[in-house]
Amino acid sequence: MHVIGTVGLPGSGKGEAATVAREDGIPVVTMGDVVRQETADRGLDPAKDHGTVAQALREENGPTAIAERSLPMIEDRLENHETVLVDGIRSGVEVDVFEDAFGDAFTLVSIEAPFEVRAERIDDRGRDASAAEGGEDLATRDERERGFGMDDAMDRADIVVENTDSLEAFHDQIRSIIRGTDDEKHAEAEADP
Repeated sequence: MHVIGTVGLPGSGKGEAATVAREDGIPVVTMGDVVRQETADRGLDPAKDHGTVAQALREENGPTAIAERSLPMIEDRLENHETVLVDGIRSGVEVDVFEDAFGDAFTLVSIEAPFEVRAERIDDRGRDASAAEGGEDLATRDERERGFGMDDAMDRADIVVENTDSLEAFHDQIRSIIRGTDDEKHAEAEADP
């Protein structure tokens, strides 16, 4: 059993990592889907109110609310698959939830890229970086994500992927991690004093 979690600021490449996992036949649990469903359940527009509802869920049910709602979906997919990728971890306390649930079978991958690169990617995929999600510019989204504790989660990553090269090179890196998670994690552990 392997649970691979991804963390990274908007436009860093988490969605591309999920695409690679799906292409390899690995199910993906997207934490944002929990928020989108809750947004729809509240009768709000997921395109405009996603960030507000994510914040509200954490305020109403605690900072682990979204991670805890993701656990049954992950466990369900593990019944038929050896590996599951969890897309969109936002904080250290969410990392705690997955580490508590899956122990050494959990690997956290931080996907990182400079602000300018991320802004260009968001623009290239047809979403204006200055008004990408609910009218928020990228800097505002970054600030909100960091407010959830994303920097702590990124600092705790088992593997860091600098996503500044070509899309093909990034896909190769992610594919290598997905296919060799145990080897990567052990190599990282041995490198730490």
